[in-house]
Amino acid sequence: YERVYDEMGHCEILVNNAGMSPLYPSLAEVTEELYDKVFGVNLRGPFRLSSLFGTRMAQENGGSIINVSSIAAVQPSPVELPYGTFKAGLNAMTLGMARAFGPTVRVNCIMPGPFLTDISKAWDLETFNKTAKATIPLQRGGEPDEVVGAALYFASDASSYTTGAILKIDGGAAWSPA
Repeated sequence: YERVYDEMGHCEILVNNAGMSPLYPSLAEVTEELYDKVFGVNLRGPFRLSSLFGTRMAQENGGSIINVSSIAAVQPSPVELPYGTFKAGLNAMTLGMARAFGPTVRVNCIMPGPFLTDISKAWDLETFNKTAKATIPLQRGGEPDEVVGAALYFASDASSYTTGAILKIDGGAAWSPA
């Protein structure tokens, strides 16, 4: 925080895009250490950064905070339950901070589904593609460039009347009957 203001003098856009969802053998075997680590990355960090930057943005010339959640926030699977829990918290935080920092700071959230990024290198892509065809209306994972427009919208003046929005970008995966 201090380094940004020391080096840049101001901050107009904050993007909270950190996330982690380590594998665990069962829910009963999620240790407090693992739970706390997932909480720290997915919710505590964004809360602290947004609180600091949002307060300063509101005191100065305003700005935009963009949170990156996950469809796990609304449809968590048993293998990503702590992650989904904290991403749901990020969605709630988006709404509350939109109210707290308005009218000069906009706070919005992108809620992506499965995207073919570095994380997908660890997936069994043959199984994923079969599952996607059966459960995702667009029948595939997203490509990174398919989320850029949402981030640019929330960062720009094009979204000057948008705050507290949670934009689902998931090929229709969440809330699909499957």
